[in-house]
Amino acid sequence: MEGIDHLPQRKQEELAEVARILFEEFEEARRSKLKDEFKNAKILKIILFGSYARGGWVEDRKSGYRSDYDLLVVVNSHAVAETSGYWETASERFVRELTITRQLETPVNFIVHSLHEVNDQLARGRPFFIDIARDGISLYEVPGHPLVSPRQLTADEAREVAQRNFDQWYPGALHRFELAKEAIMRGYHKEAAFDLHQVTERLYHCVLQVVTLYSPKSHRLSVLRSHAERVDQRLVTAWPRDTKFSRRCFNNIDRA
Repeated sequence: MEGIDHLPQRKQEELAEVARILFEEFEEARRSKLKDEFKNAKILKIILFGSYARGGWVEDRKSGYRSDYDLLVVVNSHAVAETSGYWETASERFVRELTITRQLETPVNFIVHSLHEVNDQLARGRPFFIDIARDGISLYEVPGHPLVSPRQLTADEAREVAQRNFDQWYPGALHRFELAKEAIMRGYHKEAAFDLHQVTERLYHCVLQVVTLYSPKSHRLSVLRSHAERVDQRLVTAWPRDTKFSRRCFNNIDRA
C-alpha cells in the first residue's frame, strides 16, 4: 500500500484529522466498557479506499456531488466491530464537523470489521475486499497483522453468489414499494415515508450485493448511497444535490 502523497496537502491534513477523531472517539467508548474483550479492543488498521485512494475523486460544485473519504477500520475483535456504541459518536461527529462547525470539507464514510472477518472475506474471494487490499492506502497500521492473499472467484461462482443476493433483496424492495403506494393512497404519510426508506435501503443493498458481493451493515441511506455511487456514478442522479428541495427530500427519507 502506497502513501497519500498524490493528494493535495489540505486533503492529507484533513485525513490526519479524521484518523485522530476516530481514535479519540474509539478510546472514549473503550474506557466506558467493563468487559475485558472491550477493554482490550484495538484499532489495527485504518485503510483509505475508493476514489481518494485511486486518485479519481470528484468535487462538483454545480451538482453538489462530492466524493467521500472511504475508510475501512480493522479491529481485533468481532464484538467491537459489531458494537454500534463504539462508532456512532464518531459518525455523528463527522457529520457535525462537516455541516455545522465546518472543520471538515469532505464527507467521511467508514466501515468497521474485525481482522478475522476481513481475511475471511478475502479468502472467500469477495471483490469489495480484494479491491481494498489491492488499491487501499494504509493511514495507520499495527505491525504483525497482515491481510491474507485473496482467492479469485470464477465468473460462474461470482454470478451464482450475485444471483442469490439479487433474489434476496430485489423482490423485498418491490413488496415494500406496494405497501408504500397503499399507504400514500390512504393518506398514511408517515408510514409511506418509512416504507419508501425500506424500498431505497433494499435497492441499495441489492446493487451492492450483486455488483461487489458486499454491503455494509447499515440502515442509513447516506452510507448506502455513498457506497452505491462509488460502484456506479449513474446512481448519483437518483438523488440530486443541486437544490435545497432535492437535498431535503433525501434527508426526509433518510430520517424516516
